[in-house]
Amino acid sequence: MRLKKIFSVIILLFTSIFIQAQNVHIVPQPQELNIQKGSFTITPEISIITSVDFYKTAEFLQNSIENLIGFKWKITDKKTDSPSINFKLNSELAKEEYELIVSKSGIDMYASTHTGMFYGAQTLIQLITNNRISKEIPNLEITDYPRFSWRAFMLDESRYFKGADQVKMLLDEMAYLKMNVFHWHLVDDQGWRIEIKKYPLLTQIGSKRKSTQVGPLKWQSPIQSAEPHEGFYTQEEIKEIIEYAEERHITIVPEIEMPGHSSAAIASYPWLGTAKKEIEVPIKFGVGKDVYDVSDPKVYQFLTDVLDEVIALFPSKVIHIGGDEVKYNHWKSSESVQAYMKENGIEIPAGLQIFFTNRISQYLQKKGRRMMGWNEILGHKLHEYQDESDTKEAKQELASESLIHFWKGDLELATTAASNGYEIVNSLHSETYLDYDYKSIPLSRAYNFNPIPKGLAPEYHDKVVGTGCQMWGEWIPTNGHMHFMVFPRIAAYAEVGWTETENKNFNKFKEALKSLQARWVKKGIYFAPNSAVGL
Repeated sequence: MRLKKIFSVIILLFTSIFIQAQNVHIVPQPQELNIQKGSFTITPEISIITSVDFYKTAEFLQNSIENLIGFKWKITDKKTDSPSINFKLNSELAKEEYELIVSKSGIDMYASTHTGMFYGAQTLIQLITNNRISKEIPNLEITDYPRFSWRAFMLDESRYFKGADQVKMLLDEMAYLKMNVFHWHLVDDQGWRIEIKKYPLLTQIGSKRKSTQVGPLKWQSPIQSAEPHEGFYTQEEIKEIIEYAEERHITIVPEIEMPGHSSAAIASYPWLGTAKKEIEVPIKFGVGKDVYDVSDPKVYQFLTDVLDEVIALFPSKVIHIGGDEVKYNHWKSSESVQAYMKENGIEIPAGLQIFFTNRISQYLQKKGRRMMGWNEILGHKLHEYQDESDTKEAKQELASESLIHFWKGDLELATTAASNGYEIVNSLHSETYLDYDYKSIPLSRAYNFNPIPKGLAPEYHDKVVGTGCQMWGEWIPTNGHMHFMVFPRIAAYAEVGWTETENKNFNKFKEALKSLQARWVKKGIYFAPNSAVGL
């Protein structure tokens, strides 16, 4: 009889631990998570004990918990008799690393930086959210840090302007998922979305188009909306959004496309283009009607003037210049460009693009910034419309400090870039483009993406500094449609960027998704249902 009782107690103990483990759902999955016996009770009497160093994070936690469950916890720098959450400095932890220890008597959180403590707070918020009914969270120990330093989400607002409220919503969800780079695609053929005070026509003309290509045939569609579309951010609005992002430990990296995808700018100032002719902001999607005349000193001055205002606004050390899908036929048909190439010993258009890109890179370096661009800036042939002779064996070599945003091409191209010393952010389109439907990239495929290309030699793995997922906007006109395409895949990509491969588990992720979906419902985010995403 005594043995039966002991056996029953053991069964109950392991059952309790199992149930507690089942309730620990965190996205992205921590690197080390150890569930222990017992639990900590969430009550209104809890205090957050912190030094001034982590006060902002304490306030963030306080406000988040008040919004979630109505408890307004006291913040203090003194020990209390009541249960407490203790923010503690551990200078040995890496920048984004944190440790979280939950016991019956309280919660200790360790970090060496504001960012690490902020990520610890986000994990605690998830634990509390997942157990908001019972108000109990299991005793546990977490040691956590990111796999990659660059964990990005990109929003294309050139095609469809979404506005500050949607951007802030996305920043909130990125922070909750520990993503740290908001890649803001503000400039393209179909719209210029950032105020540049020296060139007011960029927004007076370039931010507006009279109609938009629509219809189920997409790129081949002859249908037009017959409705104007417009919108841009003033510099004051951008400053406000940057501050909002900084509070959430997110860096905003602006993308100012050059030398291609420049039709909106050329529509504003026709002298920027190679043809020197007036054009309208395109109402069809795809590659635009002209490119910048990089042989014209006035065009270079324009671009550096724009970059000066961008640099003054954005604290980001990285400035993205696009560089993709440049149709070289515009340069080949321009007498001034051909003369410029001959004068500078440039034999092919890809060489001209590298030559131009290096000038921009050098300019940004002088300003204390670093240039990033899509992998066409290396001079490779990636598109059917490019002639082989236009990209073959360019003598020019891209500046070594360039950050390569890999989106298209095979392993050989990535290996070549890495072996030549370039750092890479891997955003391979077939795996990370959020405008691709769920048949092309179901949730499981998004989750299983590995930014380290299969077959890449181990000595080059550290050259892959991160990944990004891209919300291209051509066929995503409404906020709700954007929500559908982004959520829940953004959560999968967050775990791709944060969690080491051996610590990932898709079944655990699917369980954790339920809590995220409940959060999104309350926030008015119209995510794709399980039946649509392949679950």
